This record gives sequence, structure tokens and C-alpha cells, in this order.
Amino acid sequence: MTSFLKTLIGLLLRTVLLLMGLVFLLSLLAAALVLLAFWVLRALWARLTGRPVQPLAFAVLRRAQWQRFYRPAAAQAARDADVIDVESRQVGPDPHDKLGR
Repeated sequence: MTSFLKTLIGLLLRTVLLLMGLVFLLSLLAAALVLLAFWVLRALWARLTGRPVQPLAFAVLRRAQWQRFYRPAAAQAARDADVIDVESRQVGPDPHDKLGR
């Protein structure tokens, strides 16, 4: 009886995993078809307006992404030193301070 139950659960698990894989594949296919339809409409509009058809291109600048988070200390100090004209004044105690500081 337990081997039949193990076989049944294994078959059910394989079926669920197969269905999950098919849903994932269909979602990727749908995303690709939406992107293709967008490009076809864009190319058709370019043809109708007399412009050249441009390919879809995605530029990835890895150096810019890396430098966004890891800036040198000199650049940080230069950015902090941008304040040039400051008028200083003495700040007195707050008259509404209830702690008597």
C-alpha cells in the first residue's frame, strides 16, 4: 500500500512540476510575442512616416552601474564640499522647551 501511495504522490508531483514548467514557457512566449508586436508596430510606423527602421537595442553600461554604488572617497568629499556660502548664527534655547534645557 505504501509503495502505491509513493508512486501516486510522485506522479502527482511530476504532473504539477510539468504544468508549472508549461505555464512558465507560455509566459515567456507571450512576453516575446508582445515584444515582437511592439517592434512590428514601431517598424510599420517608421515605414509610414518615411523614417528608417531602427532595431531594438538595449544598452547596458556596467561601469556606470558599478560606479553608482562604489564612488571613490575623493568624489564624495568633493560633493560634500560644494557648500560655499553659509551665514552662521547663534541659536538660542527654544522657549517652548518643557525639559528646561
